[in-house]
Amino acid sequence: MLGRYLDRLPFSGATGAPMTIQPRGLLKGASIFWFCSLLVGQWMFLYYIIAFYGFSVLTGNLEIWNRFEPLGSTPYVAGDFGGNLAFAAHALGAGIVAFGGALQLIPQVRNRFPRFHRINGYIYLTTVLGLALSGFYLVLIRGTSPDMLSAIGTCINGVFILYFAYMALRCIKNRDIGNHRKWALRLFLVSNAQWFLRVGVFSYLITGTLLGLEPGFGDPFFPMWTFGCYLLPLLTLQLYFYAAERGDPQIQYVTSAVLIVLTVALIIGVVGYTPFLHSLIAGEVPSL
Repeated sequence: MLGRYLDRLPFSGATGAPMTIQPRGLLKGASIFWFCSLLVGQWMFLYYIIAFYGFSVLTGNLEIWNRFEPLGSTPYVAGDFGGNLAFAAHALGAGIVAFGGALQLIPQVRNRFPRFHRINGYIYLTTVLGLALSGFYLVLIRGTSPDMLSAIGTCINGVFILYFAYMALRCIKNRDIGNHRKWALRLFLVSNAQWFLRVGVFSYLITGTLLGLEPGFGDPFFPMWTFGCYLLPLLTLQLYFYAAERGDPQIQYVTSAVLIVLTVALIIGVVGYTPFLHSLIAGEVPSL
């Protein structure tokens, strides 16, 4: 989907002359680099959801959710059947978003299997709506957010999910395919905000440590990232749309550079986050 605005030929130059990367081709390559990196990270996250939350629900061992307690989170509450059920549905729904959402963005799947794309799209929309509503319940009624700022950030994220889902559905009903794809991309980003939140935290901690900056949880980054985990992806996507449609080479070069830098940061976060998830699955007490 991200490459649909772009030309197929990324290089130019006469025979025997040095090949130069064209801005449209670079922008397309940067978008593919971003998507492939995100796809790998999302499906590794899917494995964690199945192995940790799926296994705990099947075995009835919901107490393992509280392995997050050293980090200030105790999702499982004894005797709270409704709250535990809502949390389980919310966690498992994130797996559908990680798997089904990414499939919606792959052009080959969309073009060769339009019926699957349509059915998967409705399943995806239903799931993200459920995630938004269960998120409101967990934050506003069950009080799972660690502080008020996080609760506000999560609620704003939920409002974005509901609005973007409505716009994506409205556009497809009106057969406005171009705008449908834009709203679907925005929906994909905000529905994965909590994944971006976690990956971004690990990217910040690892990068800051490598640079000798001694990052800590009292840094301004953390309250800002509560909102940045969905605002930054949305702003970057809007920049991509602008660069792809305007066709200005300088803007395309700048946008490509932004995409590449953010993708590298994403990869660093995924590399750091994955061992942490494996430690949870193995029953170890998480530490940062």
